[in-house]
Amino acid sequence: MSEHIEAKKGDIAKIVLLPGDPLRAKHISETFLDDPRCYNTVRNALGYTGTYKGIKISVQGTGMGIPSTLIYAEELINYYGCEILIRVGTCGGMAPEIKVRDVVLAQSATTDSAIIQNTFGSGLYYAPTADFSLLDHAYTAAKKERIAVKVGNIISEDRFYNEEIDRKKLIQYNVLGAEMEAAGLYLIAAKYNVKALAVLTISNHIISGESTPASERERSFNDMVKVALEAAISQVKV
Repeated sequence: MSEHIEAKKGDIAKIVLLPGDPLRAKHISETFLDDPRCYNTVRNALGYTGTYKGIKISVQGTGMGIPSTLIYAEELINYYGCEILIRVGTCGGMAPEIKVRDVVLAQSATTDSAIIQNTFGSGLYYAPTADFSLLDHAYTAAKKERIAVKVGNIISEDRFYNEEIDRKKLIQYNVLGAEMEAAGLYLIAAKYNVKALAVLTISNHIISGESTPASERERSFNDMVKVALEAAISQVKV
């Protein structure tokens, strides 16, 4: 076991989906996985392993924000040998072409977090980027299922309530939406040479004020998970 995950070696798959909300980890495991088994309850960061189309998959709740996400990503990679990490979660839309219920594939992740400077020092602005193979297969899966999908840059913010940020300029520079984890995940994946992708569903539009009706949220979330799972299993050599 690691500091924050009580699983034994072998309990966690090489492929892990990473929702922020632990209850979403429970929902994903019960809805999409065959024979799911809970391997972690430490701090209520629920983790499950089962199979999807015969392939072993795990789902691990990470909590909100880059610091919490990196705790679980580091331990999954270094203690359990995980090789494919896919964040699944919600995103606030910003660009005018983004609509609620769209799935956004984060090709890259801008951030206002100090994690880049803390890693590389001042003056070097590393660009956290998704794994192309995962991105490509996720896009193909979304198109096949006729799911509305957009690909591009998002911003991983350190604050949920952030009135000071210049969203107008971010939109001018084609930033599609805002969330709080992807940049950190992409950074740590690059460090350890593993694959990472963020597959996001637009729950609300920050600029227009539009939000997903409660009746539509589960369907939108499930569309996102389907895309993530199909991208994940595309990486398995049979």
